[in-house]
Amino acid sequence: MRLSKNNQLGSLIKQSPEDFIVEEITKTGKVLEVNRTFTPQELGMNEDPEGKFVTFILQKKDWNTLQALNEIARMTHRGMRSVSFAGTKDRTAVSTQLCSIYGADKNRLASTHIKDIKINAAWQSSEGVKMGELLGNRFTIAIKNIKGDISSIKRISEELDGLFPNYFGEQRFGIRSNNFNIGVSILKGDFESCAMNFLTDTTNERNLDSIEARERLAKERDFVAAMDYFPGYLKYERSVIQYLSQYPTDFANAMRKLPRQLMLMFVHSVESMIFNMEIEERIKSQGTDPIDGDVICGRNAFGFPDFSSVPDNGKGFILGNIVGYQSEKLNEIEMGIMEKIGISKESFKVSNMPELNCKGSRRVLFAPFNGFSTSEENNGVRFSFSLPSGSYATVLLDEFVKSNQAEHGTV
Repeated sequence: MRLSKNNQLGSLIKQSPEDFIVEEITKTGKVLEVNRTFTPQELGMNEDPEGKFVTFILQKKDWNTLQALNEIARMTHRGMRSVSFAGTKDRTAVSTQLCSIYGADKNRLASTHIKDIKINAAWQSSEGVKMGELLGNRFTIAIKNIKGDISSIKRISEELDGLFPNYFGEQRFGIRSNNFNIGVSILKGDFESCAMNFLTDTTNERNLDSIEARERLAKERDFVAAMDYFPGYLKYERSVIQYLSQYPTDFANAMRKLPRQLMLMFVHSVESMIFNMEIEERIKSQGTDPIDGDVICGRNAFGFPDFSSVPDNGKGFILGNIVGYQSEKLNEIEMGIMEKIGISKESFKVSNMPELNCKGSRRVLFAPFNGFSTSEENNGVRFSFSLPSGSYATVLLDEFVKSNQAEHGTV
């Protein structure tokens, strides 16, 4: 495991979607290659001519997954509830992924024409695609305008020795980097701090009118007046302010005006921060070596973590807790981090807002990367590698390059 990033190269990443190619690896181990058509038989999947689902391979560019599927659902006269997918993909990318839609016409779907969207296969099936039904993703990423010694890439790869810190990416913590603080306030039941942080924090805010509105509300705390000057494009903020203009002390129900998924993001950011902080602590103390009581999982045929298996020799992937109220076997690092934050695992059972309860799960602390290779081209480097589901490509790239691109690629 590499403990220092002194040899990082300066770079530009994601200048265009073609610089970031993401090809999903199905649960049968097949790579959904860009611009290639497939049959279900080639993918080791079942076709059912009487099935009510249409399974399809979506190839997209400059669309995020939900937006692309929403447009496909509209074009096939279906609703968003009818679609499902194995995993999300970046917007600024050319990507492929397995999806399904209930009740659509296979031929209509296959012949759909939407800018920057292709359907690389479509067949009827008896079951829809479920979230998480993928092994991982293969990435081909062009890093441009490299500044530094490119030969350091090989040295860094050898230092990593096939594993990298499986951090959650920066977007987990929000554009204004305040998701964590809002989430902690929720877990502590301090909904006034939660609401005021959401409404008034100006960190990384770029629009002058937004900054002025947030700063004025922080100073005056007049929610009635704020309805007159808060920008219309801050729709979520305005929905909270509108409620507070009528019920100025009911901060919990004011925050309930936000979509549940957004509220869950705040809580998930706390889980993610604890996980990231644990990785940092382990790297400082013992690197990738397990500590007493660690839960270890095995690897599948693709070399990725298999959560359902336990290696006989004890050599596998260390699982850390994504802490929740049902988490078991919390280690001293995790408990110490939560003590510093001022919460416990029971905090994730949100008494005043049970719809935000988080049971907890596990995640690999140090993830493998397979098929790693690089090639020099046009004052840059093209990286190729595969990652297990749930790992971030640009978190791995951060080990090699210091990028001006803030967004970490989700997979």
